[in-house]
Amino acid sequence: MKKSNLFSSFELKNKTFRNRVILSPMCQYKAKDGSIDDWHLQHYSRFAFSGLGGAFIEATAVSPEGRIGYGCTGIWHDNHVEGLKKITKIFKNYNCRSGIQLAHAGRKASFLRPWDGAKPIETDEGYEKKWQIIGPSSIPVNSGTPVPLEMSQDDINRVKEDFKNAALRSIKAGFDMIEVHGAHGYLLHSFFSPLSNNRNDKYGGSLENRMRFGIEVVRSIKSILPDNILLFFRISSVDGAENGTKFEENIAYARELKKAGVDIIDCSSGGIGGSPVLTKSKIIPGFQVPYSERIKKEANINTMAVGAIIEPDQAEDIITYNRADLIAIGRELLADTQWVYKAATRFGLSNSKDFLPDSYSFFLSRRDDYLDRSAKPA
Repeated sequence: MKKSNLFSSFELKNKTFRNRVILSPMCQYKAKDGSIDDWHLQHYSRFAFSGLGGAFIEATAVSPEGRIGYGCTGIWHDNHVEGLKKITKIFKNYNCRSGIQLAHAGRKASFLRPWDGAKPIETDEGYEKKWQIIGPSSIPVNSGTPVPLEMSQDDINRVKEDFKNAALRSIKAGFDMIEVHGAHGYLLHSFFSPLSNNRNDKYGGSLENRMRFGIEVVRSIKSILPDNILLFFRISSVDGAENGTKFEENIAYARELKKAGVDIIDCSSGGIGGSPVLTKSKIIPGFQVPYSERIKKEANINTMAVGAIIEPDQAEDIITYNRADLIAIGRELLADTQWVYKAATRFGLSNSKDFLPDSYSFFLSRRDDYLDRSAKPA
């Protein structure tokens, strides 16, 4: 049997992943009142039996005000738990670790769905009317977006409690992993970036102060989190904008997040000034991998690489050369849910069929045989 580092197991805190490929969180904007429905069950079932090591469901709002828009899934009410349980059960049935990304959109909330223009909601009437957005300071995302209400200490305490309660519900729903969304210009990232935070209290100014809110959210979650549930934190490794955060600041942030109890840093970038992850970085395959590599080494923490990871050989090299511990893939899996099976076959793994249900692997292996025979000279 040939070997592949991408298909080696990964173990942390008694959680074993059968391979290093993880479904990245991708918003679907299909929920009503934050609740899971048949769309989500069908959508995530496609990935549950695709051979992944683990999968994160989309950014899930910790409060109604924390939604990007009306289609976002939510976990602010106990009524949301039963629908989420159905998803974790599906993943468990197919040996795929399940994760949830907890999020608060902050000043990037109250937006229309992407296919409706991704603009701020303007109407004051009807079900999908705009709501008051909040942020660290009264600084809008750009000149065409509303000015957020600067958060008071009471607001900050309330949001920390929202994250903690969301984590409690995530545990009840059966998730193996929880990721705190601290990237892409949403609330936690906006506290960290000097472009969106000009506070003069303990949450603004110095690097230590700008890190404070994110670290306090992590500590709030850790206070109730069982040891066997992994805690991820997604960062924007650089703002990708003039006078934004420096990469070295994110290395320091990662070190402090590790001290607070984070197990894995999910290394994204951008988003502070646009939708959803606008950055000046040139987007080429693996353009964010250098961030995960340096944070892994310099902060001495496990990392997950994400962003334009397309080809199996590319993912294999990232793991082989210790540039990350896990690989998050999003749109490539949307385009091809059999990415894992095809990668295992490409690498000549004799157990490639084990990554799919019998009713898939049997017929796909016969398809592969037909293709091999047809490619040979008569």
